[in-house]
Amino acid sequence: MTARSYGAGFGAGLRMWLLWVLLLSLLSAVSGGADSKAVTTTLTTKWADTPLLLEASEFLAEESQDKFWDFVEANQNIEGEHDDTDQAYYDLIVKKAGALLSSVQLNMLKFALSLRAYSSTVHSFQQIASNEPPPAGCSAFFSVHGEKTCDEEGLAVLLKTALIRPKPFLFKSDHQYPGSNPEAPVVILYAEFGKTAFQTLHQVVSSKVHEGLATYVLRHYIAKPSGRRVYLSGYGVELAIKSQEYKAKDDTQVQGAEGNATVMGENDPVDEVQGFLFGKLKTVYPELKEQLKELRKHLVESTNDMAPLKVWQMQDLSFQTAARILAAPTVEALAVMKDLSQNFPTKARSITKTVVNSEIRKEIGDNQKFFKGTLGLQPGDSALFINGLHVDLDTQDIFSVFEVLRSEARVMEGLRSLHIDTSFIHDILKLNVQPADSDYAVDIRNPAINWINNLETDHRYSSWPYNVQELLRPTFPGVIRQIRKNFHNLVIILDPRQENTVELLSVAEMFYANNIPLRIGLVFVVSDEEDVDGMQDAGVALVRAYNYISDEVDSQSAFEAVISIFNRVAVGGKLGVGDVVKVLEKRFPYVEVSSVLGADSSYDSNRKEGGAYYKQTGVGPLPVVMYNGIPYQREQLDPDELETVTMQKILETTSFYQRAVYLGELATDHDVVDFIMNQPNVVPRINPRVLSTSRTYMDLSDTNNYFIDDYARFSTLDTKEKNTAVANSMNYMTKKDDGYIRPVTFWVVGDFDQPSGRQLLYDAIRHMKTSNNVRLGTINNPAAPSAETSRVARAIWAAMQTQSANNAKNFITKLAKEETAAALQEGTDVGELAVGGMDVSLFTDAYEGPKFDFLLSHAAYCRDVLKLKKGQKAVISNGRIIGPLEEDELFNQDDFLLLESIILKTSGERIKSKVQQFGIEEDRASDLVMKVDSLLSSQPKGEARVEYDFADDRFSAVKIRPKEGEVYFDVVAVVDPVTRDAQKLAPLLLVLTQLVNINLRVFMNCQSKLSEMPLKSFYRHVLEPEVVIQADGSFSPGPLARFLDMPQSPLFTLNINTPESWMVESVDTRYDLDNIYLEEVDNIVAAEYELEHLLLEGHCFDVSSGQPPRGLQFTLGTASDPVIMDTIVMANLGYFQLKANPGAWILKMRKGRSEEIYKMYSHEGTDSPAESDDIVVVLNNFKSRIIKVKVQKKPDKFNEELLSDVTEENDAGFWKSLTRGFTGAAKAEELKQEKDDVINIFSVASGHLYERFLRIMMLSVLKNTKTPVKFWFLKNYLSPTFKEFIPHMAKQYGFQYELVQYKWPRWLHQQTEKQRIIWGYKILFLDVLFPLAVDKILFVDADQIVRTDLKELRDFDLEGAPYGYTPFCESRREMDGYRFWKSGYWASHLAGRRYHISALYVVDLKKFRKIAAGDRLRGQYQGLSQDPNSLSNLDQDLPNNMIHQVPIKSLPQEWLWCETWCDDSTKKNAKTIDLCNNPMTKEPKLNAAVRIVAEWSDYDQEVKRLQTKVKEKINLTKIQRGTDVHTEL
Repeated sequence: MTARSYGAGFGAGLRMWLLWVLLLSLLSAVSGGADSKAVTTTLTTKWADTPLLLEASEFLAEESQDKFWDFVEANQNIEGEHDDTDQAYYDLIVKKAGALLSSVQLNMLKFALSLRAYSSTVHSFQQIASNEPPPAGCSAFFSVHGEKTCDEEGLAVLLKTALIRPKPFLFKSDHQYPGSNPEAPVVILYAEFGKTAFQTLHQVVSSKVHEGLATYVLRHYIAKPSGRRVYLSGYGVELAIKSQEYKAKDDTQVQGAEGNATVMGENDPVDEVQGFLFGKLKTVYPELKEQLKELRKHLVESTNDMAPLKVWQMQDLSFQTAARILAAPTVEALAVMKDLSQNFPTKARSITKTVVNSEIRKEIGDNQKFFKGTLGLQPGDSALFINGLHVDLDTQDIFSVFEVLRSEARVMEGLRSLHIDTSFIHDILKLNVQPADSDYAVDIRNPAINWINNLETDHRYSSWPYNVQELLRPTFPGVIRQIRKNFHNLVIILDPRQENTVELLSVAEMFYANNIPLRIGLVFVVSDEEDVDGMQDAGVALVRAYNYISDEVDSQSAFEAVISIFNRVAVGGKLGVGDVVKVLEKRFPYVEVSSVLGADSSYDSNRKEGGAYYKQTGVGPLPVVMYNGIPYQREQLDPDELETVTMQKILETTSFYQRAVYLGELATDHDVVDFIMNQPNVVPRINPRVLSTSRTYMDLSDTNNYFIDDYARFSTLDTKEKNTAVANSMNYMTKKDDGYIRPVTFWVVGDFDQPSGRQLLYDAIRHMKTSNNVRLGTINNPAAPSAETSRVARAIWAAMQTQSANNAKNFITKLAKEETAAALQEGTDVGELAVGGMDVSLFTDAYEGPKFDFLLSHAAYCRDVLKLKKGQKAVISNGRIIGPLEEDELFNQDDFLLLESIILKTSGERIKSKVQQFGIEEDRASDLVMKVDSLLSSQPKGEARVEYDFADDRFSAVKIRPKEGEVYFDVVAVVDPVTRDAQKLAPLLLVLTQLVNINLRVFMNCQSKLSEMPLKSFYRHVLEPEVVIQADGSFSPGPLARFLDMPQSPLFTLNINTPESWMVESVDTRYDLDNIYLEEVDNIVAAEYELEHLLLEGHCFDVSSGQPPRGLQFTLGTASDPVIMDTIVMANLGYFQLKANPGAWILKMRKGRSEEIYKMYSHEGTDSPAESDDIVVVLNNFKSRIIKVKVQKKPDKFNEELLSDVTEENDAGFWKSLTRGFTGAAKAEELKQEKDDVINIFSVASGHLYERFLRIMMLSVLKNTKTPVKFWFLKNYLSPTFKEFIPHMAKQYGFQYELVQYKWPRWLHQQTEKQRIIWGYKILFLDVLFPLAVDKILFVDADQIVRTDLKELRDFDLEGAPYGYTPFCESRREMDGYRFWKSGYWASHLAGRRYHISALYVVDLKKFRKIAAGDRLRGQYQGLSQDPNSLSNLDQDLPNNMIHQVPIKSLPQEWLWCETWCDDSTKKNAKTIDLCNNPMTKEPKLNAAVRIVAEWSDYDQEVKRLQTKVKEKINLTKIQRGTDVHTEL
């Protein structure tokens, strides 16, 4: 059977049988041999297992709080509802949740429970509860404003006194019981629902809520947490093949390494070995199970030969792998792709035999042109799109993909429940209806604006070119193009009597005088009262003087005169009439001033218009400056700022015009101002309430047959059903009675028996009369609901029910007038008020009818759903709620126009054009536009969807079609099957196909002419579509990565690939995960990892300077323990990171200089109000959390710097917090002396061999150094064995130590190879790894032996350089051919300087931070590391490359001797000996150590004796305890 017949037919034919006989006879010769070796990896949380019931409730809470509480009510106590098996418990959860969820959402829930995505949410409440210890003997308890109890009587007592104590802080994620009274005391119930204790307390507190006595908040609290941990998934594990050029394996025997043997029973449905599909064979021939097992083993052992391929064999591997995948049956293609990509090193040889047909090659080539043009993808790149949304595989983890799936499912199901056909759903999704973030502008084509100049017609600009094509002519960056077109318009709206007017005008004059291509206009807002004239009012005087000079001379002279007038005003003074008179008399000595300024003046043009324009545009308090109609922020009106921002806007807008000219949208003969004013962001009036980006929408995505005329029935509906019932019952007014789809629907909410409610309705009707796109409905929200006090509302309702839309409109317009309403309320017969064309008898019957259910329903709807108080007004526009409006708030015809124009531009027209294709009648179609708009617009704003119409998928794509008639996800993946992305993408797509209905196309994007093996690693992605339950009904131990049938000859290193914000550490394995050699393993290498921290990341800026405050320190903790973690802000992007875990945390500036110099200014992305000083951050999920913090220097500290020379002299706090954990608390008076007298040594190691070297290096330091030593180790890569042993060694030899860790920031170019990552940590984060109190740090490589007192190196004078390194030795002449720095790039770059070795260096951290050396190194690294061929020895090449920007002090040669580069005669003076690799002999490190360093073996034996002693002690403790120390893991 050849490799190409993957999945070929499985007839039980004779040929097949003969083949079996042949192979099985072969097998008799195969020896029994040991079982195949395996590597497994698990990842657990630090916190205890959380109940799935609670996790399911948090999933429902994200759907809606109503569903959360329905679920809680249904599961108050489930202890008797299932037998005690895990299976029954899980089935119960799924059944109860299934009653509240659709089938797609239920699958999402199963996936979320499998991912344990909400475990962190549940645990965050547990952490919050730990700050409120429970009363004794209570498994659930109430907290009422800080006082606690767990019985009914206690609650009643605490409620009486609650309001004298402050209300507790509630988090955004808290669950408030519906109907809670916001004025009442807050009762927080800490409990685990589903248990008896919860049921009793829940019933007590919910009855208090119904009486209006309490606001009830539920927080999860598990009294007796489980002993198990949560097993996580959603991460990848890589077994990379290591180069064995230099032997780096420890020869110490591994002891007591037991494995978990259950992993071997994997039933992979494909399980292909050398073309045999064993998964299928086992089902076809169950009786041959044992023989098949033997055959498989034999084939595996013969396949796993990994002899290197020739270059010519590798060239076509990408296309050949694609061909293998495409040849498989569709149902198995993804599994084949997963198998080939994840086990590529052993599959490669058989893949080289595959023949690729020309159709596949041609189609891939054609598609690649398309990918490059539309998606920017090169051959070999990959991309994933879900419903057109781009999922970035590098930055997005499974949790963010889950969010995308969930929000897409919500929208698609919403559209489905509106009875939209599946075929149209994806068309509608692709409509980009999200409101643009553009700044809104008002129209500046208004006669009220007095333009000073006009670039297109004024003589002073006549020498400038006129053609818009000039914009495309290249210029130097930052040059403002002078073109005779009004591209840039600055309008200043001002009240001449305000003090700061003169500053704005002087900036405008500067622009004008310097010929900046800016058209400047002024709008004067002055008194418009008839009897106020220019001899009394300075503002009126200025307007009249301006108009007079404009008429007599021109607007430029008028502007100059205005400037002269203001120049007379003293600083801080106000404009007076005298100032105007003086300038007029001087410039026009023959004119009677009173005829210009006085009562009879004819120069009043634009006096009233200016004020009217200002009011109509709604642009906010004066003065206002607008650029092309867009108002500036208040803080930008400072004169210097105004100049800078305007110049910046001119440059930014130029690129917008360039694009328009390039695309042919703007030509020379077009009016540029018209072009700007026709942009979608231009509106008639800027109403912040309408334009606000935080918007609330009603959920209208439901279809039912309920109406509001049956109040008893209406009151039982849930929120969504009530929305639909109101929509079903709504009758509309329109401009005309024609059948027309109207994309804009307004519901006006108010008390129409009050003047303010009628005014709002009247403005809405006036607007509706101007536009046939609008339909208008009313909801009455009476201040006092009764038939007598609702006459107008009843008349409106009756007219809407019985009359045509046009007649109803005319009648209601009449009703909205005050005199008509007054007549009706005084008892005038309603029939007398009717307008022509109305059917009066029908109307009066309806008006006087006995049924007023609609009034009750409307009142209840406003109260419960719209959350309005009685009589309050609001406007609902296509489901978006604008309100409640304040009593005197202006909301007029222009605001309705603004609302309409926003809807039409963003969503209305687009949705309407789609709905028209459905061919349904107009009223239903208008309803559908409203409902679809509300649904689409309510989605969180994301990237625009990518429109892709892929050319060809006949030969080069894997296609999986969706089930007919059901909602489906449209998923497109572009991938090269022999890349790391394919290793991750294949398992993700496999899970998606099991999880949801999917229309999948996977396009192959292969690279040709490969010159090396494209994948040098095995990979597993841990992901399961639902919780796995074993045959006995219990949960499986948890998801894990399994590497079965691995080849035994290579040396592997294991890497774990987790989401960005996870910090994981290896906690339990006896094997060296850096050097896994399966030949020496008994059966299984079981690696156990733990999620140690979730990362809180942020960016911090100083608002005064706009720069990051380098060296600022933040602390993270709780109220009782404020400093649990700390960090330092980097200059790069103002980045900082803090290690945390689920829960609520308080972020503060560290006590000391940070807090003395700075104060918090504002923060975003946190869980506390923007103005509060204490920043509260709740970490309650596994996704990345990034916050933004702005700080400001305190007024008296404006000239102080954080990183000055006195830094941290008195800052004992920091040092104290660091010496805690490992050495016991230190006394304050000892600290200063201790700081000076401790030598800080930093080192990194990974793998057992280097950890062995590291222990010997430490011993050599301690034997030769008299001063106390503190070692700092990078924790990220240390083995559990080392971390377990180091406290014993510290105790034995009397040194301090600390494990530091820092997560590689997401914005810094990532390395993929473990060795290069470790090199990066040696150099890139020196400024943030250590506390500011550490002034100097020595780096000593793990494989070094120290022969002198390191105090000498610490005190070495670096002569102002931030660090000192030893140059490479040049005395061993036979190595000259290997000295790469002597020629080529390095020789020219160093220009005679020495190339330094990175095995030993000393860093003056004060100087290093002061000159921002860390930020410079990271900046240079970011630029160079994009090229895979640069920085081949990262830790060494980077500082040598930066030698001109960050100087290196060369240490004397004897500080580092290494046999490879230094001759034997210099060895006697060596202060340290380094075991450098020798590129000539390739001698293994262990051999070299014993041969070169006489004392090495003695040190080695001494450490080993201590290890044996420690091991015996630990074993003794275990025996005494009678338990295994690691059972809890």
